[in-house]
Amino acid sequence: MKIKCDFCKTEYSLDGVPSSPVKCAICGHVWHVAPPARKNSLLMFFTALCALLSAIVFAIAVITHHQASQAVRGPLVASVTGVTTDTDENGVSYVTVCGAVTNVSDAIYGVPDLIIILSDGAGRVLSRQKFMPSATLLDVGASVDFCHKLTSLPAGVKKISATLADLQLPQGDQK
Repeated sequence: MKIKCDFCKTEYSLDGVPSSPVKCAICGHVWHVAPPARKNSLLMFFTALCALLSAIVFAIAVITHHQASQAVRGPLVASVTGVTTDTDENGVSYVTVCGAVTNVSDAIYGVPDLIIILSDGAGRVLSRQKFMPSATLLDVGASVDFCHKLTSLPAGVKKISATLADLQLPQGDQK
């Protein structure tokens, strides 16, 4: 423990609380050292309990949020990874949309048809093109890539996205 002379402010380090008065080696001042205040064990227990409860509430909130985002998103997620414009040997231009379908659930799912959605700057859907993916089933955590040539590209397209047609959930997962 550290103590300080009340008169000259000289500091000393002690192993424990002295049982008799202490005399300063510099100025000769004598004083009594008070024992340090004991921490209230009930207060320490209550503080630790509050910290534990806070951690539990936080964990529950994170898990609930994660499950809610999974429920909204669904077990399969389709995303566009690239859009390219190509010209074939006859000079005809076409747009190819590439992406992936990923199984983010803990069960095997059948892959439904994919729908490419073409939207304008205001978000209005200009066209939808449906096609069958190359995989029929996706295992847990697996993904399958897709590329689809668009048959026509309407004027004013600003956004190209992919979604899945109606997904049939396994018997145990239906809500």
